[in-house]
Amino acid sequence: MSRTFDERTWLTWLVKVRIIIITFLLGIGLAIVRLTHTNVPERAFVSAILLWYTVGVFFLVLNSLWNDSKLQARVQVLSDLALATAVIYMTGGIDTSFNFLYPLIIIVASILLPRWWAYLTAALSFIAFGAILDLSFYQIIPSFSTSRPDLKAVQLVVGVNFLAYMAIAYLSSNLSAKLRQVGVELHVKSDELQDLQAMQENILHSMRGGLITTNLDGRITLINQPGVNFLGRKSSEVLGTHISSLFIDRMPQPDSYPVQDELRASTPNGEKIFGITVTPLTIHDGDVVGFVYTFADLTEVRRLENEIRQRDRLSAVGRLASGIAHEIRNPLSSIAGSVQMLSKMSTLNDEQQVLVDIVRRESERLNNIISDFLMYSREKNYKLAQHDLLLLLDETLRLIENRPSRTGAEYRVVRSFEAREALAIVDTDRLKQVFWNLCDNAFRAMSEGGTLKVS
Repeated sequence: MSRTFDERTWLTWLVKVRIIIITFLLGIGLAIVRLTHTNVPERAFVSAILLWYTVGVFFLVLNSLWNDSKLQARVQVLSDLALATAVIYMTGGIDTSFNFLYPLIIIVASILLPRWWAYLTAALSFIAFGAILDLSFYQIIPSFSTSRPDLKAVQLVVGVNFLAYMAIAYLSSNLSAKLRQVGVELHVKSDELQDLQAMQENILHSMRGGLITTNLDGRITLINQPGVNFLGRKSSEVLGTHISSLFIDRMPQPDSYPVQDELRASTPNGEKIFGITVTPLTIHDGDVVGFVYTFADLTEVRRLENEIRQRDRLSAVGRLASGIAHEIRNPLSSIAGSVQMLSKMSTLNDEQQVLVDIVRRESERLNNIISDFLMYSREKNYKLAQHDLLLLLDETLRLIENRPSRTGAEYRVVRSFEAREALAIVDTDRLKQVFWNLCDNAFRAMSEGGTLKVS
């Protein structure tokens, strides 16, 4: 593929350069004809140049329409060889100033076509030039030469040109072969470089952490895709900005060794915490040309750490509360037991009985306060599973219906369930406790008794 591409590139170059060379030939030829004494037929020379112009324009159009570059190159070389022969013949043959056209065509053939085409073009050039000189010498065709060389001079010129053409074919074909080889190697290296760049980009964008590179001024030159995702911004918005504009906290000062820190950043999803490492970006000779910032999102990690610390604190408070509650409940139980014994004595008058009841109620209230405090301070471990809420509620209502009344008042529970089933993922024990507390609070609010309607 690379060789075909090179041939077409050179062919396109030849089509354009041909127009320039023809223009140069026209100017030089007319200058020679009008400023020097020659036998060049001006009208025929101009006609040949115009014909060459026409062929050049034709090849220019054909090059954009015809994809067979090899066949097109052969046709162009042969047509240039024929038109160059006509120009050399009309400009004096052996006295021509345009004998350099044959070496140019040989060089072009060695570049566009295989090696043997360079030697074939050199041989055809030798035959064409030799035929012009021989036919003109023997006056078979008209001669436009101002000199009249003898046969040996003609043979010498033909022989020298033959050697020159072959030498040019040899050198140009070798150089062209090396040029093709270098071109192929260049394409291979270019493909390898592209593959390496693609792999480098894939590695950068496949990293789990974010990566940002900056110049010495702190301007961002590169950011990978995870970094863009972390910050919640587009790469076009970040590139060229200062690194400090991305974070709330002050950036760590870069040093000759990696520097680590934690910074907060404001993102569209809220404030985040990032762990960041700053490393100098150096080249082969050790000079620092920028800095590399690698960072990871620590927001969830820090949240979990705070939650664990909170649990540890609650656990410590729970243990402390359990010890305190144990120490309080022991004398409280003694007080409650003594008061209960006093309440059964028949010698108490009404006022004393009221005081005893107050002590009993306050003892129960204090005991409930301690129980609530213990429940709050304990670590929350939930056992979640799918259950029917109606069944849980019904079980709780049956228990509370059969509970002895504290005040002797009568209570009635009325169920009014419209749904047959209400599934949910809950902790059954804790939810029953919630139902119990709600019903108990309702009964307490109805000190004279009443009906509790549950719907």
